[in-house]
Amino acid sequence: MTDVVKPISKQEKVREIMRILDELYPEVPIFLDHKDPYTLLIAVLLSAQCTDERVNQITPKLFARADNPYDMVMMTIEEIQDIIRPCGLSPMKSKGIWHLSDMIIKQHNGEVPASFEALEAMPAVGHKTAAVVMSQGFGIPAFPVDTHIHRLMYRWGLSNGKSVEQTERDAKRLFPKERWNDLHLQIILYGREYCPARGFDLNKCIITREFGRKRFINEVLKEQEKKQKIALKKKRK
Repeated sequence: MTDVVKPISKQEKVREIMRILDELYPEVPIFLDHKDPYTLLIAVLLSAQCTDERVNQITPKLFARADNPYDMVMMTIEEIQDIIRPCGLSPMKSKGIWHLSDMIIKQHNGEVPASFEALEAMPAVGHKTAAVVMSQGFGIPAFPVDTHIHRLMYRWGLSNGKSVEQTERDAKRLFPKERWNDLHLQIILYGREYCPARGFDLNKCIITREFGRKRFINEVLKEQEKKQKIALKKKRK
């Protein structure tokens, strides 16, 4: 069954992957509810090790008190922490939210800067968070790499999986720049629906089945065969 992978060039593979993703997700939703770059920045910060659904339940409560940096710094870190506690890591996140809001006021006239360098200089803001704000908040081409994208780029043979940084470099090299902002969201949606980390089904994941890394597919097939043998032994007992 290893011959299911089509012998095509990487450029052809990329085009086919984009075609399939466009068919599956012609309209790309924004996962985190927000109204401007500031509320997006806060929502993305809260999403670390937390589901988007949970963040979208918590942010209305937080933004009802403070949806701009000026109102946010009027709250105490403890007050922020009490509201965002269900998102997890609340001690670190609440400090980050307060201090980055203070920095936005003092260094950027109360406006979130449209700059990777300026965003990454803020407390609790890493490269991925900055990339999401740049792409979804300002429409500037960026390719935020989360666990789904990192996993799929490896499974599809488009990156070596050694680091998130390498995956981002490979994605930017392979995919057209004008597609980055929508494409990274399409890949996340596909990863959640068809190519999860656990419970992976090769028959369900058309992209991996058709264009995936041979080594990964062989591992999946061996695991399936192993499970089938165990199930058969149980039936015979």
